Amino acid sequence: MPLTHTRDLFAKALKGKYALGAFNVNNMELIQAIVEACEEEKAPLILQISKGARQYANPVYLKKLIEAAVSLSTIPIAVHLDHGDTFELCKQCIDEGFTSVMIDASHEPFEKNAEITRKVVEYAHKHNGSVEAELGHLVGAQFDDGEEGGAHSSSGHYTNPDEAVKFVKETGCDSLAVAIGNSHGAYKFKGTQHLDLERLKLIKKALMDAGLGDYPLVLHGASSVPQQLVAEVNKYGGKMPDAQGVPEADIEVARRTGCTKVNIDTDLRIALTAGIRKVFAESPKEFDPRKYLGPARAAVKDLVRHKVKNVLCCAGHAFD
Repeated sequence: MPLTHTRDLFAKALKGKYALGAFNVNNMELIQAIVEACEEEKAPLILQISKGARQYANPVYLKKLIEAAVSLSTIPIAVHLDHGDTFELCKQCIDEGFTSVMIDASHEPFEKNAEITRKVVEYAHKHNGSVEAELGHLVGAQFDDGEEGGAHSSSGHYTNPDEAVKFVKETGCDSLAVAIGNSHGAYKFKGTQHLDLERLKLIKKALMDAGLGDYPLVLHGASSVPQQLVAEVNKYGGKMPDAQGVPEADIEVARRTGCTKVNIDTDLRIALTAGIRKVFAESPKEFDPRKYLGPARAAVKDLVRHKVKNVLCCAGHAFD
């Protein structure tokens, strides 16, 4: 089936009280694992491509891989630019056929953020595209680790409910990524910490009270960093001390509160790495990429199935 528009997926997710998994991809194995898992679980899907992924894999390769996945699947799939950092990049992706883009000018002052976002919204809406924006600052890698133009923030700035209303009204963005204690990467917290779910409820209520309806919110930095996968990475030679993510119980509450799109990237990387390291440790003579990428792909597929079934609760909703 053809690519699906995120506005349609959001409307159904809000009505059904489930969240959409937005999974980052940058190679064939990740795309296969994610799409196959969602196809088997009948879960709607958002495939995300970052600026770094485009630089790594080449946009043409990624586009053809996704076209292949879409041609082989029956579930609705949207393609989204994750953390676009300029109007030019967002425009390029819209022109290439992305159904949704994110403009991330959250590092700018409020008015500058709104100005850049509004420009992207105006172009996207003229070309049947949707726009996600971000208000507030997340801790961690702002874009993709190692990505040109990326930056690492050591201090967060939580989203203010009243500013969220003002921002959405001024820009016309279709969804908003919020900062409520979430952060990028595999080292989100020290000790036991949680998302500020009360703040999330206040943001949702403020948007509702302002007449913006059941407005779709987005949770970035939502990988849970499964400890069994971290342990496997470390067991087979990795070094990921103190890696800790967002508790899945918090993500479930965020989903029920109205986080319609949940971004997952780090968990995929950990699962893939754990699968590869295990093969290398147990079969050090192995040099056939199929023999270590195959098990790694299966590990990612298992992870995605768990997320869509037990955390996001979007399994079975592909044909709502």
